[in-house]
Amino acid sequence: MTTTTLDRPEAAPGSTEREHRLRWFVMAVIALAQLMVVLDATIVNIALPAAQKSLQFSDGDRQWVVTAYALAFGSLLLLGGRLSDLFGRRNTFVIGLIGFAAMSAVGGAAVNFPMLVAARAGQGVFAALLAPAALSLLATTFTKPDERAKAFGIFGAVAGAGGAVGLLLGGMLTEWTSWRWSLYVNLIFAAVALVGALTMMSPHKAEHRPKLDIPGTISVSAALFSIVYGFSHAESHGWSNGATIAWLVAGAVLLAVFVVIETRVAHPLLPLRIVLDRTRGGAYLAMFITGSGMFAVFLFLTFYMQTVLQYSPIVTGLAFLPMVAGMVTSATTSTAVLLPKVGPRLLMTGGLVVAAIGMGVLAQLTVESTYAPHILPGLVLLGLGMGMVFAPGMQGAITGVHPEDAGVASATVNTMQQVGGSIGTALLSTVAATAASNYLSGAVPTPQAQALAAVHSYTTTFWWAAAIFTVGAVISAFLLPGGKLPAPVEGQQLAMAH
Repeated sequence: MTTTTLDRPEAAPGSTEREHRLRWFVMAVIALAQLMVVLDATIVNIALPAAQKSLQFSDGDRQWVVTAYALAFGSLLLLGGRLSDLFGRRNTFVIGLIGFAAMSAVGGAAVNFPMLVAARAGQGVFAALLAPAALSLLATTFTKPDERAKAFGIFGAVAGAGGAVGLLLGGMLTEWTSWRWSLYVNLIFAAVALVGALTMMSPHKAEHRPKLDIPGTISVSAALFSIVYGFSHAESHGWSNGATIAWLVAGAVLLAVFVVIETRVAHPLLPLRIVLDRTRGGAYLAMFITGSGMFAVFLFLTFYMQTVLQYSPIVTGLAFLPMVAGMVTSATTSTAVLLPKVGPRLLMTGGLVVAAIGMGVLAQLTVESTYAPHILPGLVLLGLGMGMVFAPGMQGAITGVHPEDAGVASATVNTMQQVGGSIGTALLSTVAATAASNYLSGAVPTPQAQALAAVHSYTTTFWWAAAIFTVGAVISAFLLPGGKLPAPVEGQQLAMAH
């Protein structure tokens, strides 16, 4: 893709300073859009009981409010990334913002369960346009190494902390207003981001627009849908269920078909050169593993605090803030200071080790545990560790890609995080259910025994998540190349509005 570079030789006096300020305003717009997409995966979770009571749908149906978003988002991300490359990043970003806001309004105004689920699926469709466009805009806006490190540090912190922010915001909105505002709030985020995008980003298009890879698009979208749906089905119906096995096998076969197609078409949806690079491939894998383990914190620690410690939704959200603070601190400082010096391998491997230790701390929880001595240290360690993974992982994922591939490379890292989260949630939910069942086997199901079984199930998932992070650290240490990240590809800079 041909992009317009800033014309420095003819720039008016003072324009460089204005340019610099404008880049950081663009950063704020991109971060706001990313926050909206990421927090929407969790903000609705806390509002679900109130929505269920209002719209009168069953416990069995409840998961579809979450799954519909994950299915649409996860299965269409690669298509969204390629559309961003074909039709312009800003155009795709703006369409994604408008569509996401419209679907949020429909969901907030839902009068029945099908309307709510359809709106959540619609949010996922437009999030699949928005998320890769946001990351590729970031990659093309910040090309100076020092600024790039800071920008990706902020973006990585937002990407990692958005889930915890969603829990807090969802609790506040549900408790103080209505569950509907957990969806309506996106209109405020989208409006601010839209004004920023239209005033500070210049539209740009490719001079030579390749054809869209239709067979690749269909096969990978169907593969990702099958995998995400299969793991979601396993969460509620078990791993031995026939439908679960059929969906997962279909997903694996379709993924293999997609790889074959990509080696043979003239304009592949995902050029294999993007994922076969050691830096990018290692970053994608680390993001997948981190996403798989991270959801254990949000899901099972939320259950622990609300059911065992009897925290309200707002207090639960506030309890996660130290993790957010740790993540923001490590993502912004370590990326700016350490990444340019030591490269991603040491930083990401170390981050996964720190996150594994944090999970190990949380695995010591009992029914008598309290927040400050038992939960807080683990949360801080997790925040510090995941910040060290997310920020360099986001940067490593688009390192060395040509401008025409920036969108699909950005989509791939989002896909890995989203699919990793779906798989982790299903896997660890099954682990938790099995652990609780085994604990109660042969015991009298008294309230005390059930509480002990619940805590045992949560701590078991924390041990599993610690193991996942440890495996990720070993893989990162061997797969990621040593040394610094290469400089951005020439011509990646995006022109901003003057």
